[in-house]
Amino acid sequence: NNQQLLVVVPACREPTSKLQEQGKAKVLTPLLVIAAKSNIMTSRWPTALDQSLSTIDLYESHTERKHYDNRANLYAIIMATEHLERAYAQDCVTNAEYTTECNKLISQFKIAESALGKNESTESFMKNYQMDCPRAVNRLLIMGVPESLRSSDDGDRALTVATTVANFITAMDVLKLEQLDVDVLLPHLIDLRNSLVQISGTPKDWGPMQKVENWLVKLNFMRAHDRIDENDSRQLYLDLDSAYSEFNQYLKTKR
Repeated sequence: NNQQLLVVVPACREPTSKLQEQGKAKVLTPLLVIAAKSNIMTSRWPTALDQSLSTIDLYESHTERKHYDNRANLYAIIMATEHLERAYAQDCVTNAEYTTECNKLISQFKIAESALGKNESTESFMKNYQMDCPRAVNRLLIMGVPESLRSSDDGDRALTVATTVANFITAMDVLKLEQLDVDVLLPHLIDLRNSLVQISGTPKDWGPMQKVENWLVKLNFMRAHDRIDENDSRQLYLDLDSAYSEFNQYLKTKR
């Protein structure tokens, strides 16, 4: 019974948790393993004679790395939304906590989704990565506002407020990410202006509206491919931040 056994081990990839080390995935090379001398093996798996590893680069340029980072961000936002919705349904978070976090995720989703480009939709992205997240789809793609606001007694006003809050957060996040092109900034400021218009009872010289309108005028005189400089970026962020604070103060007076 002193037979020799030839075992062929095919190429195999290490578990996903080990793949992301400095942007490289490790793949085991095919090996010929001779285990031996009897039909009794000392371990469940044969031992490789050649322990050398080859590497595959996940990206070869800054552009490719940014592409992977953008997709990772979108994946994380969708998964976080799914878990938040589940926690809210199970009464594991308060209304206030849920509303705050949900508004952040909705605004972050708008930015992350735009990074996919025109040739891919969120639905196809989720299908490609086998994401089973029905709650996130409903919240991010269908409803667009937190459930706590959508189901409140004063539904229309709550929806308007939630949309305005999300537009403020989105516009400021775009600046944080240094997306300073006019054709990126302008649509977000237009959305913000349109939601501010729907807030009832505001004076004609209302500060938040004036600040947004002033920036819209400035950007409309620029070309689509132009970029605002660092000074304008800082000033726009400051104006949006102060407008957001004034908006919140106005809401408190109407309670």
